[in-house]
Formats: sequence, structure tokens, C-alpha cells
Amino acid sequence: MTFALKRAAESSAATTTSLPDVQDKVAAIIADIRERGDEAVRECSARFDKWEPEAFRLSKEQIDEILARVPDQVITDIEFVQQQVRGFAEKQLESMREIEVETLPGVHLGQKHIPVAAAGAYVPGGRYPLLASAHMTILTAKAAGVPRVIACTPPIRGEVPDATVAAMHLAGADEIYLLGGVQAVVSMALGTETIAPVDMLAGPGNAFVAEAKRQLYGEIGIDLFAGPTEVLIVADETADPFVVAVDLLSQAEHGPDSPAVLITTSEALGRSVIEHVEQLLPDMPTRDNAEPAWRDHGEVHVVPDLDEAYRLADTYASEHVQILTRQPREALEKMRNYGALFLGEGTCVSYGDKVIGTNHVLPTRGAARYTGGLWVGKYLKTVTYQEVTDTDASARLGEVCGRAARVELFEGHARSGDVRAAKYGTADLPWAPNALTRS
Repeated sequence: MTFALKRAAESSAATTTSLPDVQDKVAAIIADIRERGDEAVRECSARFDKWEPEAFRLSKEQIDEILARVPDQVITDIEFVQQQVRGFAEKQLESMREIEVETLPGVHLGQKHIPVAAAGAYVPGGRYPLLASAHMTILTAKAAGVPRVIACTPPIRGEVPDATVAAMHLAGADEIYLLGGVQAVVSMALGTETIAPVDMLAGPGNAFVAEAKRQLYGEIGIDLFAGPTEVLIVADETADPFVVAVDLLSQAEHGPDSPAVLITTSEALGRSVIEHVEQLLPDMPTRDNAEPAWRDHGEVHVVPDLDEAYRLADTYASEHVQILTRQPREALEKMRNYGALFLGEGTCVSYGDKVIGTNHVLPTRGAARYTGGLWVGKYLKTVTYQEVTDTDASARLGEVCGRAARVELFEGHARSGDVRAAKYGTADLPWAPNALTRS
């Protein structure tokens, strides 16, 4: 029997992705920047971030000064992490084969992968300077071969986030702007007098940033519709309850609306995890976020066996799923809905967020049912091409095309096929007598 030791508060049920007030405010900013460009961007930055520099784009000299202020160990660690991210992205790219096949004599069909011409990366500030997002967005785009990658990050309490700028530069950003919020996203998407527009946007952000991406989608491409960070842990009786508690809280600290869910086959473990969480929370430096997240969005479910655990976990389609069981790799065969899977006690979601090399921009709010996260392929357009070099094959295709199109009442399509059936074969053109001279 499945039962809950802890349920999320009733009021914590997922809200609509964009509340009306957020929608309206974002729509107004988009319209204003669309009409007034840089002037509107400057007003937004002054109003929301108290930031109004002479220029939002950082010059080479400014970047050099910032890099000089960053401690050597921080630079070394950034370079290590970016090596991991770049290496995995390059392997992903290698897995994407371009193909050409001959399906009939002289009929050649192919696909190739073309990077978008320009991409924009939003690297959030807010509660925390998320320099890891620079690796995930900028570096992955560069690994895909995107020729122009621009990046925006907000000032933090009126200060330049030195480490974040260093990460953006080392990741390969071609242009770096100290600009945040909706105004940054809209500037990259639509362009202004001083910022050329991009073809797609990537990167996490708050509810306003997410809503701006949603409203702009279609004019430009985006990576994902992102919501609050989520973690779900599947554990059996072999798991260490202290480790489980620490790992749940590691993600709950992202924000007060971050779900943290445990599904376990052991009631004793579930109860012990709850006790550990309650002991850890009072002294946690990020308690202001972690405590309401656990109180309102934390859940602990006890299930009869691991098959039921995997089934229940799939209904959540969580962003991060961590497997702390005797045989963690079993989840690779048993589960299908997750943004990223973390197998065994030796790994954790925080590794994925910060250092291990897989991308941390992942689907939330159940979107893992139909999509994966950001990866090198998101920056590529997989396109097809066709060539028919055999006239007999073209004549045959023309005859079939004519018949198939007329079933659908597309006469113009049919005539394109008819012309080739007549030019390369023996068909007549009753709809255009004497219009075609065979050569």
C-alpha cells in the first residue's frame, strides 16, 4: 500500500505558469522596448536594478579589469568546470550524424545540422550569482558552432558580479552586457539601436524572465519554459537518511516554491529523513528559502516496492530525479519521465548544477513528459535536402505525386508532378495542350 508521511500544503499546488499581473507587466515592457528601444531599456534598468551605466556592454578593458579582480582559485575552478561541460557537449555533437541516402535510383535524401546564427544567453543574478548558467548556455552554444553568442547578467545590489562575468568571458561570449530582467531578454530578442537581435534565447530566470521568453517565443526560439527547481529522490532501505535529507534541502534552497519529494520503500527511512530535515533546517544559511519550500512543497511517500516507486516518480516528471537504491542503474530501464537522472550515492543533483558537465537547464512543471533539457542540439537546426538526378525516377515520382495530390484536391501540386512525368516520361498534359516540348 502506498501512503504519505508528508504531503505538500494544499495551497502549494502548481499555479499557472504566468499570473495575469506578471503577463501584463511583461507585455507592457516588451511593447515599450519594441517602440522606444535603448531609451526604454535604460529606464527599465534604472527602475528595476538601479543600474544606469554609460553603456551596458562591457568593453574589453572592463572585462580585463574584472578578470584581474577574480581570485586565481575561482578562475581555476571555472576552467575545470567548463572543461567538463565543453567535453560532454562535444561528445553530444559527435553523436549527431549528418546523413545522405539513396532511397530510389537517383533519389538522394539527406539531413545536416546548421547552428543558429546568433544566440542570447541570460545568466541570472537575483538571490544567487548563478555563474554556472554561463557554462551551460554560452559554452554549449559555442560547442554547437554558433558564430555569435551574446550574454546578459544583472548587477547584484549595484555591484558588478565579477565571477559571473569571468565565467561568461571564459565560456566564449562574443558580447557581454551588464543588464538584467525582462529588459535584457527583450533587448536580445528584438534588438535595439545598440544590440543586434539574436535567433534564440537560453537560460533560466525568475517568473518575469520566464514570461518574457514565453511571450517572445515564435519571434525567436527558446530553450525551455522554466519554472521553480524540482528534486525527487527514489530511495530504498539501503539509503543513508542523512544524505537523503541533505540532498533534498540542497535543491529546496533554490526558492520557497521549489518542490522536494522523497519516494521510498522504507517507512523507517522516510521518518528518519523527516527528522534529519527538521534538525538541519534551523542552522541552514539559506533557511529563508529552504524552510518554506520544504514546509509547503515537501513530500514523503512510502511505496510497497521499487516498481511502484518508479511508476509514481514518472507521474511527477521531475526536473531532477536522484536514485539512492541498491541497484540504481535499474532506473535507466524502469523510468521515462525526468529532466536528468542521478544514479547512486556517489553523485548528486548539485554535481549536475555546478560541476559534472551535463547541462543544468532542464524541464520543470511536468515538461519532462515531452522534452529533455538544454543541450548542444538545441542550438542546431536539423534540416533536410533532396535531389533527384535520375529522370526515370523523377517521372515515376511525378506520376504518383499527381495522383496523390488530386486525392487531396491540390491541383497545383499535382501539376508540378505532371510536368516532370511528361518531360521525363511518357505522360500527357491534358490540362495544358502543347505546353511542353519534349527534348
